[in-house]
Amino acid sequence: MPSALPLGDPVPTDGSFPSEVRAALPSRAHRPFGLYVHIPFCAVRCGYCDFNTYTAADLGPGASRQSYPETVVGELEFARRTLDTADAPQRPLSTVFFGGGTPTLLPAEDLSLILRAAQELFGFAPEAEVTTEANPDTVTAESVQVLAEAGFTRLSLGMQSAVPHVLKTLDRTHDPQNVPTAHAAARAAGLETSLDLIYGAPGESLEDWSRSLETAVALQPDHISAYSLIVEDGTAMAAQIRRGELADIDPDDQADKYLLTDRLLSAAGYQWYEVSNFSQGVQTRSRHNLNYWQDSDWWGAGPGAHSHLAGMRWWNVKHPAPYAQRVQQGVSPGHGREILDAEATVLEYLMLRLRIAEGLDVAEFNALPQIGQGGGTPIQDRHVRQLVDEELADAAAARPSEKFPQGRIVLTLNGRLLADAVTRRLAA
Repeated sequence: MPSALPLGDPVPTDGSFPSEVRAALPSRAHRPFGLYVHIPFCAVRCGYCDFNTYTAADLGPGASRQSYPETVVGELEFARRTLDTADAPQRPLSTVFFGGGTPTLLPAEDLSLILRAAQELFGFAPEAEVTTEANPDTVTAESVQVLAEAGFTRLSLGMQSAVPHVLKTLDRTHDPQNVPTAHAAARAAGLETSLDLIYGAPGESLEDWSRSLETAVALQPDHISAYSLIVEDGTAMAAQIRRGELADIDPDDQADKYLLTDRLLSAAGYQWYEVSNFSQGVQTRSRHNLNYWQDSDWWGAGPGAHSHLAGMRWWNVKHPAPYAQRVQQGVSPGHGREILDAEATVLEYLMLRLRIAEGLDVAEFNALPQIGQGGGTPIQDRHVRQLVDEELADAAAARPSEKFPQGRIVLTLNGRLLADAVTRRLAA
């Protein structure tokens, strides 16, 4: 089952923002503004997945794939009104990301309808990045062409593995032979491409993972994401592991596979720019995901979708039926919201900045208003030196410069393996 939503404070039916958020909005005018559109439909629920997704049998009355596009457009119209009422700065969308679920279970024309509404309501920044995730079995040359003509610029294919027995363990039903076909269709339509992979599944050998990486690299996508499998409580896979039907996840095995990932992808010309993400250059990084890691703002549309604006987060009701009902009534589909306190703000800042290749600007971190106000303490030179001495941080980046007077903390390969531990140490 999908994971539970956090609690938070209730969202007013009109979606209005607290006074402190409204006061902070002008200072955010220079930051990118993105849109995430959640498409919650899947043909089959994968055993490891705890995302907010639903098969046809799960939907029940009050929600359908056919009516969903118009419902999402209704939320986008609500978003536009809410931002205008709050006197939010007019920011065109720099990125749009359709995720799921399986967005391409909807006809390409439906996705295009939502995208056109977003453009009409918010406008697009020059060179806006527009991505949709896709299952390789759910796209054709014709459907990809429709997406490209509608303004999509990027297709992110859920490859996961090239090895049939690994796909079976993950409950992935797509034909691995359809990955190169779908990738070629995206290329022919002029789209950038990304392949999503998962490593560390029970029963996956190092040789299996190497085969998946080599298969992905042979297609020469612009971007590759390689995520370690996380087994969440409440999923079918967690129950299988608990019953002894599958082996538990081995952190040492996952570390070995990450090291192999970095070696093979680096040799093929891919550069890491976030712990789990590699691109063929700066221009083909996922700018939408960078918005998340760099404290930008975005509106999340769809059931269970999360949004962020000026330090406030909110999230929508989970199930498509009550979500649709609220949108149809013209009230906020929001379920709860929170404004991060000083401690949470600092911890998140550390966690996200340390995950990206640009690293953590120490002087910028020490200048955060929350430092010394219950959110943490400044990072001292000795803290940086310790990380360098332990080969967890890059020595060259740590040196002070005119641009970075206290240096940066950029994780080494070993540091990336221990990113959470480094975050906890600096937050202590």
